[in-house]
Amino acid sequence: MGDPRGFLRYERTGPRRRPVELRIHDWREVYEPFPAEDLLHQALRCMDCGIPFCHEGCPLGNLIPEWNDLVGRDLPAEASERLHATNNFPELTGRLCPAPCEGSCVLGISAEPVAIKQVELEIAEWAAGAGLVPVLASRPTGKRVAVVGSGPAGLAAAQQLTRAGHEVVVVERAERIGGLLRYGVPEFKLEKAVIDRRLAQMQAEGTVFRVRTVVGPDTAEVPGAAAGGATVLPAASLLDDFDAVVLAIGSTRPRELEVPGRELAGVHVAMDYLKGANLACEGSIAEAPISARGKDVVILGGGDTGADCLGTVHRQGARSVRQLEILPEPPTARAEGNPWPTWPVILRSSAAHEEGGERLYALSTTEILGDATGAVRAVRAVRVERVVEAGRTSFVPVAGSPLELDCQLVLLALGFAGPERTGVVAELGCALDPRGNVAVDGSYMTNVDGVFACGDAVRGQSLVVWAIAEGRSAAAAVDRYLEGSTDLPAPLRPGAVALA
Repeated sequence: MGDPRGFLRYERTGPRRRPVELRIHDWREVYEPFPAEDLLHQALRCMDCGIPFCHEGCPLGNLIPEWNDLVGRDLPAEASERLHATNNFPELTGRLCPAPCEGSCVLGISAEPVAIKQVELEIAEWAAGAGLVPVLASRPTGKRVAVVGSGPAGLAAAQQLTRAGHEVVVVERAERIGGLLRYGVPEFKLEKAVIDRRLAQMQAEGTVFRVRTVVGPDTAEVPGAAAGGATVLPAASLLDDFDAVVLAIGSTRPRELEVPGRELAGVHVAMDYLKGANLACEGSIAEAPISARGKDVVILGGGDTGADCLGTVHRQGARSVRQLEILPEPPTARAEGNPWPTWPVILRSSAAHEEGGERLYALSTTEILGDATGAVRAVRAVRVERVVEAGRTSFVPVAGSPLELDCQLVLLALGFAGPERTGVVAELGCALDPRGNVAVDGSYMTNVDGVFACGDAVRGQSLVVWAIAEGRSAAAAVDRYLEGSTDLPAPLRPGAVALA
């Protein structure tokens, strides 16, 4: 190690955010450049543990102590090689992953953990700037694979299979490649030029992308399909034209709010809102179809999607915004009942929360109220108490606690209820598991021979790092199916659980 006592000499340092009064007037990423000295110090804080639990916390099994050591010894090229050995898209995880590796960092037992995520991002960006992200290709196998869906799981599977020598075609129903990365994650968290940079590398390796292409019986039956001019492919044609098919269609059915007033004008699911904002940022449309400008906004849901809506609302110029969460406010430090190395359930604030708005906890929405024109005017909610009995959680209303929040825009960021069951899933006849996700066996194959599935479509709504790990594992399974064996690494098996 560059400094075996670095964890004693240096404090944890994270990236600095641009001033709120500046960043809410643009869509650029919120963080300032990370100083080289801070990067060195964070790498030197790594303890070179005998048993590095950060490996177990990361679904990809990233070789974290190795690339920390290489950064600490000023060997960035070698650090990049170690980083890319396990992660296809560290420029994405370095921005978007909540870093379960840091939750299981051994230093975190008694101090602040190593800023692993930031070191990862800095290595990835340095490598991209230095032209050290290699274009890798193998001798062609003559086999063809279709990947349906271009989110992180689909892209990871596609890149791995291309590198194994197969001819890979990624089929995407939307206007551009990227899935949730492009249309769900706001520009201020992930500038889309970062995605385009990686797609250019994948195309140079030989991966083929086909957009505005819907796999299924009819575009009208597939929610979210590209409107007008889309190519429709019968799912059966994939089985005729390709040797294997990978379904990486995500978990895109929004979890609904079943209360009176849901049908009122001005009540929208989060993804419809975020996609419009992203399309406007990219210049695909003149302005976002749903705008918060001058409005009082209520966001239902306290997770990452809710925070993405919050930051977008600020930049659109909302008059006020409240974010409601049914769970009680979490503690600011790890509770005794939440021991290391499990994921710490603590209060987490994103850049969007720093920008304004009010967070309200332990509230359950009971009704959405409308005006005489059929537009939303308020949200009615009650305070609830969380009760856990026999391992089951319920929320009991607190007597005499109703409140009304005036608003003209309500955004439902309540999570997702699994993959679309129409279109390709129905036409291929893929079985579903009890949770409504696509069912797979231990090799990521569905009940249909030659059809595999991975990512949120299999696991349910999850993290970008899980999606990449599942894409890599599914690719290894496909390669083994086609060739009888594989040299591709497989970090996961279906249903695998990390320490996070």
